[in-house]
Amino acid sequence: MRYWLMKSEEDVYSIDDLERDGTTCWEGVRNYEARNVMRDGMRTGDRVLFYHSNAAPPGVAGLAKITREAYTDHFAFDPSSPYHDPKSDPDNPRWLMVDVGFVERFPEKIALGRLREEKALEEMALFTRKRLSVQPVTAAEFERVVAMGRGA
Repeated sequence: MRYWLMKSEEDVYSIDDLERDGTTCWEGVRNYEARNVMRDGMRTGDRVLFYHSNAAPPGVAGLAKITREAYTDHFAFDPSSPYHDPKSDPDNPRWLMVDVGFVERFPEKIALGRLREEKALEEMALFTRKRLSVQPVTAAEFERVVAMGRGA
């Protein structure tokens, strides 16, 4: 099993939305490195730290899991979608998405500042690859964040 952190803007799609929906497609990734992580690394059953970005404060709100491996992001072909990419070709798609399912919402979001204070998390990609919307997390980092989310 592998571990990931995936960022979503809280006012666009929150952990509460995922809890309500049960599962959703993770569309709209328009960064090649993040796309490659989804394509080459994510597997069904992998665990995800669900991170609210552009929030006050930003932070980890809960847990999700990968329920479907990478497949074509069809929103790239839809001119009415904010994720439309006129250069993406249906015969050779440039963008992918995965499906994620709800696992758990933490009682309180773990704020970015609190995560930053944790010595065990100082090498986390969240602090070294800040702008990447999909990023790997080590097993030790994942377990520490989960423990923090559950009050330990």
